[in-house]
Order: sequence, then C-alpha cells, then structure tokens
Amino acid sequence: MSAVLTVEKLTLARGGRTLFANLAFELRSGGALVLTGPNGAGKSTLLRCIAGLLEPAQGVVRLSGADLEPDAPVSAGAHYVGHSDALKSALTAGENLRFWRDALGGGAGMSPQAALAAMNLAHVLDTPTGWLSAGQKRRAALARLLVVSRPLWLLDEPTTALDAASQARFAEQMASHRAGGGMILAATHAPLGLEDATELRLGAP
Repeated sequence: MSAVLTVEKLTLARGGRTLFANLAFELRSGGALVLTGPNGAGKSTLLRCIAGLLEPAQGVVRLSGADLEPDAPVSAGAHYVGHSDALKSALTAGENLRFWRDALGGGAGMSPQAALAAMNLAHVLDTPTGWLSAGQKRRAALARLLVVSRPLWLLDEPTTALDAASQARFAEQMASHRAGGGMILAATHAPLGLEDATELRLGAP
C-alpha cells in the first residue's frame, strides 16, 4: 500500500473568513501528521476538505498511488471519521459495519466480527448501537476503518469518549495501519499515541 497525499497552495474559508491560505504539505506511506491548534483554527474544515466534503477557495488536494486511478478523488482512497459516530441506532454493530463495508465498495479488509474484536467489541456484534455507551459507539465507529482497506485515515478527535485501555488499543491499530504502508492525518487536542508524528499547527500567530 504505497501512496502519497499532496496538498498544494490550499486556501480555506468559512463564514466569509479565511482560515488559512497557501497551505502545503505532503504525507507519504507510513507517515502520520497531527493537526493541532485552537478551536476555530480550521482543523475539522481541513479534514472535511481533504475528504471531499468541502470545496477549497483555491488549491489542490491529490492522493496518488495505492492502485488508485490517476483522476480518482481523494475520497476513493480515504476513510473519514468525524465528530459524529455515523451509526444507525436501530441497526446492530455488525449491521452498521456491513453497511459501511458495502457503501465503501468492499474490498480487502476485516470481517465485521474481526473488526469489532480488534476494538474489544466482539460481544456487541448483534447489539443495536442505540444501546451502546458513548465509548462503545466510538469504538464501533472506528472499527469501520478496518472493514475496508484504504491508505489514508482522516480522523477528527478519534479518541473522544475512549477510556485509557481503548485509546491504547486504537493506538495499536494506527501503528499496524502505518506499518502496512497506510497514512494518518488526525486533528486532536489530546495525545493519540503517535509520538513520531509530524505536527502541523493551524491558527498559530
């Protein structure tokens, strides 16, 4: 899984206010980049733009390699996990993961059972997610990273509601993803267990 994320001369605005201009960076296979900065600096907006959910005022975002078509959008090779867990409460954890596996096009990845087990949630496979605790819902949301293999993980405060043990388990999953050539771009206010990651601070004076 060899890929490169390239951001060139990116300018993003929100509510008529420019968040940042001419932002440029590159992230390669095995790498991790952590976005930091105060609330409102544009961390979430940047992730949503890279995921293809927002249009930039100007600039280029490109993901190449990993057997992607040359003109494929970044979203074709990325997982995006935002603030919302994006789980249907009436569906079981297993059904939610099967939905996301099919919606994302299937392909190589863990079974829903294995993905939940990797997040220490094997026991909730057949439990409606509406019955789960906040931490369990977050782990179920993160498990969808594992059911379809994609090189780029875009994570917005991924460890919200996770206890220390769950944070450590997810850090292991991120390390495994990177060891296989994957990349991680994460916005956070708290340590993620990515001590060797490069930091990009937004909103800095």
